Amino acid sequence: MSVARRVPDLGALELLLAVVRLGSVGRAAAELGVTQPAASARIRSMERQLGVALLERSPRGSRPTEAGTLVAGWAQQVLDAAQALDAGIGALRERRDGRLRVVASMTVAEYLMPSWLVALHETHPGTAVTLRTANSAAVAEVVRGGDADLGFVEGTRTPAGLNGTVVAADRLVVAVAPRHRWARRRGGVTGAELAATPLILREEGSGTREVLDRALAAYGGTAPPALQLGSTTALKAAAVSGAGPVVVSELAVADELAGGRLVAVPVPELDLRRPLRAVWPAGQRPAGPARDLLALTRRGQPAGPSQQ
Repeated sequence: MSVARRVPDLGALELLLAVVRLGSVGRAAAELGVTQPAASARIRSMERQLGVALLERSPRGSRPTEAGTLVAGWAQQVLDAAQALDAGIGALRERRDGRLRVVASMTVAEYLMPSWLVALHETHPGTAVTLRTANSAAVAEVVRGGDADLGFVEGTRTPAGLNGTVVAADRLVVAVAPRHRWARRRGGVTGAELAATPLILREEGSGTREVLDRALAAYGGTAPPALQLGSTTALKAAAVSGAGPVVVSELAVADELAGGRLVAVPVPELDLRRPLRAVWPAGQRPAGPARDLLALTRRGQPAGPSQQ
């Protein structure tokens, strides 16, 4: 039989100590906010559980038996330990609630996270946030390893071992410098033409690369890249300089397209839309600031998690 089944619960021990201190089951019941019959029944149940009488009852009140005095002394130690445990857990909760570790893909970190973190600061100004950036594959590894409270990835599916929910929608854009020959193609380019052209691309493992590779799989996949770069800023700079077509998030090139430094090239045959997801370890739920940040990101998004 386990110790938990042999030892009275904390509420019963607290009641016993109150009776010993106040000399009356009735006064102890009133102090603890229960009825006298309920308190008497609980004392009797504890006596049956322990197999000893704990109180001597008389018209003048109740006082502990010899065994009751011993049990009350041990009960005080148990309650003191429980209070220490509660204080320790409270300190851990305060520490957890005072910090937030986030790891996000480049697109989310650069173009969505700043406004989310500003909103979080307005509602929880005492929260210290640490933000790391990585490609989507690395984000998944960090979250699975327990080194982040919440992650944000790009791509078509929730990574293995994680739960996730869609927090934003995005679309990849093929863009070129204004002097590139594709800039004058009103009908855009075909999927086969895009697949055969050396492009300026993110590295493998990024959400951008995953979506593009999947979209071009029917055309034999992507050609060897003209350039493979690890940052969105570098991708855009290379495309603006005329190094070749770039495939990048629509969020990332909005200013360049508006300013005419890049031109969007349609690819009517391809669906380059992609969801952006918040992710966390499977079997867990975001708590504290991670839960609050997740709520902020999902404002205006469709309800319900996506597990695809």
